[in-house]
Amino acid sequence: MNPSAEQLSLFGPSAQNPYTVSQITRYIKELFDTDFQLQDVWLEGEVSNFSRSAAGHIYFTLKDAAASIQCVLWRSVVARQPSLPHDGDTVIAHGRITVYEVQGRYQFYVDALQPSGVGLLYLEFETLKARLAEEGLFAPERKRPLPPFPRCVGVVTSPTGAALRDILHVLGRRFPLTRVLLSPTLVQGEEAPLQIVAALRALQCQPEVDVIIVARGGGSLEELWPFNDERVARAIVASRVPVISGVGHETDFTIADFAADVRAPTPSAAAEVAVPDQGELRSVLFAQAHRLRHLMQNRIAHERRALEAHTRTLRRLSPQSQIYTLRQRVDELTRASITHMTHHLSLHRERLRARILQLQSMNPYAILSRGYAIVRQRESGRVVRSVIQARSGTQLDVRVSDGEFPAVVE
Repeated sequence: MNPSAEQLSLFGPSAQNPYTVSQITRYIKELFDTDFQLQDVWLEGEVSNFSRSAAGHIYFTLKDAAASIQCVLWRSVVARQPSLPHDGDTVIAHGRITVYEVQGRYQFYVDALQPSGVGLLYLEFETLKARLAEEGLFAPERKRPLPPFPRCVGVVTSPTGAALRDILHVLGRRFPLTRVLLSPTLVQGEEAPLQIVAALRALQCQPEVDVIIVARGGGSLEELWPFNDERVARAIVASRVPVISGVGHETDFTIADFAADVRAPTPSAAAEVAVPDQGELRSVLFAQAHRLRHLMQNRIAHERRALEAHTRTLRRLSPQSQIYTLRQRVDELTRASITHMTHHLSLHRERLRARILQLQSMNPYAILSRGYAIVRQRESGRVVRSVIQARSGTQLDVRVSDGEFPAVVE
């Protein structure tokens, strides 16, 4: 069993019990790994022997006039670097130094790399930015949409700075219906990060706040440094409402910009992003009103045409219309019946008249008007047709055209 570095320190070497190469190398590596200064190192030097492996890792040498050190940049770190150096470039690198046991040499494992002259603050900025990005704090899917019509805008900034005046001016001009709640804080100096965090947390307790603006005016990298603080970034991410970052000028970028839900180039721009423009809303409202009026007019005209069509259909299918039709049919049938009956009666009347004339022509009483008479035996009522029937003494009734009288045969 291989002894540990602690065991190596207890048992000295001897010819009978020598160290192995692995034991001594592991011991040296543990010495490197337990040295805090070697685990957080900034180095400046010239790049040489720059190469990239098939796996995407980068190997190079960092040297000055008197010494050199082998450096490794893993592929995961390479992806976060804004740019990569070339042979002959002077760079500042951050990382840790440890021992590569296989070859028995110490190496510098780099996690941040910037051109020389940028400064340590910028290197710290890039290092923190890369670490927080790897955690997902800057992920686009985490960003929340801004409310379209915020009731109350919380502002985290200095109460005496120009940024607050600019924000109030823009908010009042664009959307005066929105209330503004200031959570004052320092925006510069060593105490500023904690105050910014406290100001953000104070606004979380105000339920009427719909969106928060974190802002300050322009300045140097050192003056803007409180907004590059990790605590500020995490407080922005933890906010219950969306946060707009408006720090510095348009060319300034801070960690707060990346952590915020929306980044604005200036405090004034942050205020413009936070609320809608009343002029634009008025134009949209007028346009929508015009469109609504046009749509309503078209809809009313369409419905009126449909109503007229339905009215015509109802009139056509209405029982009253059928009644009128049937009534007219009854009138027509009545007139036809009357005409038919009149014609039929006239025909029968003519037939009757013909019959009457025929009967009249055959009526024996009609002959009486020409001087004839009808003689009947009074007793038997028989018509006397022969003198044999009229014996002497036979009583007779004689019928003439204008009456009847008795007679006796002598």
